[in-house]
Amino acid sequence: MLDETLLDAPDALALADHRGLLRGAAEAGARVRTAARHAAEAGIAELTPEGRPRAVLVAGPGTAAAGVADLVGALAGAVAPVIRLRPTGVAPAAGALRWALPGWAGSVDLLLIPSTDGSEPGLAVLAEQAYRRGVTVVAVAPEASPLAEAVNGSHGLLVPMATAPDEGAEEEYEGALAAGPGALWALFTPLLALLDRVGLLEAPPETLEKVADRLDRTAERCGPAIATYSNPAKTLAAELADSLPLIWTEGDAAGPAGRRFAAVLAELAGLPALAAELPEALPAHGVLLAGDYAAGADPDDFFRDRVDEPQALRARVVLLRDRPAGGLTAAPAARELALSHGTAISELEPEEGSELENLAELVAVTDFAAVYLSLASAGTAPH
Repeated sequence: MLDETLLDAPDALALADHRGLLRGAAEAGARVRTAARHAAEAGIAELTPEGRPRAVLVAGPGTAAAGVADLVGALAGAVAPVIRLRPTGVAPAAGALRWALPGWAGSVDLLLIPSTDGSEPGLAVLAEQAYRRGVTVVAVAPEASPLAEAVNGSHGLLVPMATAPDEGAEEEYEGALAAGPGALWALFTPLLALLDRVGLLEAPPETLEKVADRLDRTAERCGPAIATYSNPAKTLAAELADSLPLIWTEGDAAGPAGRRFAAVLAELAGLPALAAELPEALPAHGVLLAGDYAAGADPDDFFRDRVDEPQALRARVVLLRDRPAGGLTAAPAARELALSHGTAISELEPEEGSELENLAELVAVTDFAAVYLSLASAGTAPH
């Protein structure tokens, strides 16, 4: 259950935010600027590539690295295939994970290794394997990490991971870094600069500055001091309380933003969610709108003891779009399907701008919403 009164109590939200999640979301724009500066200092702007890579491989642990791989695929996948190398192992912990290059990987391919702590020995082994096979390696990781030591120099290019000015002052915040909103931009921004340099997408410095500006503006609209009625992230959090979010996306940038939203809802707020792209989402999730998760399911629910029993989840559609409303769209069919089953819809569509700016806004609003759900859910408020 969501304590909606907490959403409009900034001081209480700050007390509940032991992991520094709101700060991470608010500092996303600053993180982009710092990461872009680190990329320039690492020499990315001076690279002279001989041509585009045949394929881009991405390896790294956790939600942030998975989100980076998904975003890179959405933005650069039309020019070169982008393949995420998924880890294997007995546990999601440093020393237990292993990554392997595909048998065909060689000197015409590019390996990207984003990691929020760089302590995974399996990534250092992967970097060594790639070096022996002539694969170009670029890593984004903390400067003093084992991965940085393995990659820096002759084995590849290291871009030190951007951190917030006061990061590290609280151990609890360090522990939340991989799950927090700031981690995505710290890892993603240097890779945007790199992929711009090798010709897989367009992300020059002026575009990255516009992305940072969009993130700053979104943080102003979604910050804890802004009341729920005019705050899109708080509104979305309140709408998703006690629901099963069905995240339907339309547009190249909205797809990875929706999948990331589903991942952070589970990881930060403990809320299960399903993401799918339109129009395939309609048949894929249509049965959920008419089954046990339908808004009007279980007519005997009126007699349930609402004090002692948890409320059943009801489906709610979240429609994320990054294409102009006047273009070819499946949104009207999506609305019709949902409303025909009495299912409410939340909609997010960014302001006009480039694909990267639109992506940044969708990610920022949904990151803030996941954080508010995490902080205002039952059991997280301070006593």
